[in-house]
Amino acid sequence: MPTAGPRQPTGEIDPFFTFDYVRVDQPEIATDGRRATTYWAVDRSSRGPAPVPPWLVVDAGAVDTELGVLKTGKEADVFLVERAAEHVSPVESCLLAVKRYRGAEHSSFHRSSVYVEGRGVRRSRDQRALERGSSYGREVAAGRWSAAEWDALRTAWSAGVAVPYPVSVQGSELMMEFVGSPDGQAAPRLAQVRPSSELLAHCWGQVRAIVLGLAELGWAHGDLSAYNLLLHGEVVLAIDLPQVVDVVSNPRGPELLHRDCVNVSRWFSSRGCAADADLLFAEAVAAAL
Repeated sequence: MPTAGPRQPTGEIDPFFTFDYVRVDQPEIATDGRRATTYWAVDRSSRGPAPVPPWLVVDAGAVDTELGVLKTGKEADVFLVERAAEHVSPVESCLLAVKRYRGAEHSSFHRSSVYVEGRGVRRSRDQRALERGSSYGREVAAGRWSAAEWDALRTAWSAGVAVPYPVSVQGSELMMEFVGSPDGQAAPRLAQVRPSSELLAHCWGQVRAIVLGLAELGWAHGDLSAYNLLLHGEVVLAIDLPQVVDVVSNPRGPELLHRDCVNVSRWFSSRGCAADADLLFAEAVAAAL
């Protein structure tokens, strides 16, 4: 029996293989504080962990618009950015906090040597530049600190530690969840609030969980205090994690972990909350080892 030959095209369009196409015009350069979203411009390892939160806009046609400065610091500045997919109806949008580490001419990266002990640098050229403090070395440091905070946020968030969701990283720019109200009002630092005794006890339980959660990863925050803890409603989140230290590989790891415990316990104790620094430290050491 003869076999059937290849099917010949009929010129008709199969309706199962048609799709709608919508042209999206994106700004190439941020001339007015607007730019095309960089979410899909980076590789997978530079995007946030799964599951991606439902509030995050990941539309490839979205536009990021810079709205203003949230915080300035010696090492980095944090900006408020709105990401909006304006070509869909209804418009999808979300607010992001964008942390940009300063370049060679502005940043000091003070006290960095305390935190980077035990961390490796892949290229010997980069290590030499860091040791000399050259202009290139300071650029390496900026990228190094953003990468360190990115890794810390990804790992901590995936482990269930209360930190902002890390959205993406590109060079010395780190995008993360904006912690605040929909109108762009940032959540206050814990040091700025005067919670009731009930809320204070509730916050202490959360701060304790943050310290122990990081310790279970083998880490100390390294600079934990009421100034880098945010209170969003009744939820406490830790921020500023580029200096996390490995409690075992960093020679000063236990010392920095103890300092974290003392700093947060002292703040709560001074406000009438039963917070024992030595007990917290003992629990954290046990969790880290």
